[in-house]
Amino acid sequence: MATRQEARHAREAKLDELHEKLTGAVERLVSGPDWARALAFAARFRSRSFNNTLLIWVQHQGAYEQGRVPEPFPSYVAGYKQWQALGRQVEKGQPGYQILAPVTGRFASADPADADSWRRLGKGERPRAGEVVRSKMVGVRPAYVWDASQTTGDPIPEPPVPRLLEGEAPAGLWDGLAAQVEAAGFAVLRVPHEGMIHGANGMTDYTANTVAVRENMDPAAQVKTLAHELGHVLLHGPDAEAARQHRGIGEVEAESVALMIGAAHGMDTSGYTIPYVSTWAARVDGKEPVELVKATGERVRKTALAILDPLDTAQVGDGAPPGLDRDAANRETPADVQPVPEPAPLRQVASLLEPGVRPVPVPALDGRGL
Repeated sequence: MATRQEARHAREAKLDELHEKLTGAVERLVSGPDWARALAFAARFRSRSFNNTLLIWVQHQGAYEQGRVPEPFPSYVAGYKQWQALGRQVEKGQPGYQILAPVTGRFASADPADADSWRRLGKGERPRAGEVVRSKMVGVRPAYVWDASQTTGDPIPEPPVPRLLEGEAPAGLWDGLAAQVEAAGFAVLRVPHEGMIHGANGMTDYTANTVAVRENMDPAAQVKTLAHELGHVLLHGPDAEAARQHRGIGEVEAESVALMIGAAHGMDTSGYTIPYVSTWAARVDGKEPVELVKATGERVRKTALAILDPLDTAQVGDGAPPGLDRDAANRETPADVQPVPEPAPLRQVASLLEPGVRPVPVPALDGRGL
């Protein structure tokens, strides 16, 4: 039986392997078309982090090249027990795709406003009287998911998929996006032609608090432009950090948000124009291009998800098999979860965490779902 130290070393080795896979996947996003394809893929798996989307993508491509899966792109992915809950079983000899699963800990405080007052609760420990308890992500662990094509069993129901004619806009999308623009305090204007907005398809005016879109385009182009401008409204402004560092990042982010919204509605994304990724990523002082691309991808995904969730529109799936109870799945606690490594190894995996998350060196942690 493996010792605690051996299990820790094995886990660290897996995290190192994941870091290399993720870095390699990000480094391939060197052009606008590469980035656009990655985002269109991420739109179909938008419930997962951008990092995990890239990990699934690159590993599935490898499985396809080896003849282990029949299609170049995955359909639905889920964990081993999640597939079993849906009446399906992973086929013998099919290795899973490694991803990063969060590790959370419980913290208690009698004075939540005081950041230094939070203390880590041990396993089974109850808070003291008057204490508030919160869960916090404190690290990551390797986990595995499998594509539907790697499983057999009960049929997977196919939900309706949006079908659009060329130039057609998804039903209700314009109204849904316009409502979010207005909720952010901006008026939506439709102008007759581009000459009224300096030759552009759309324009966000942060002084007048207006978003203008030209009407002499087909409905699909108009709704795509409105999504782009909503991306600016939610992410940018005269004082936004991205705007101060490099104006190109703002355009990359807004167009990327629009692309993900379009892809989630089955729209043709081939006409989306995104600047040369390696160029803008290399121009930001003090930022490593790989880390900047990962952070930007996650920022785009979260913004697109925040826009998509409230919309009452027909959308493609999010990569989870139909019928999967994700809340129940996220309550699963694998029996082999081990304590997160001590501070030095934790620093090594910090770059794998979501932007802004910092690992906390604690002796033992609870692991939860994928």
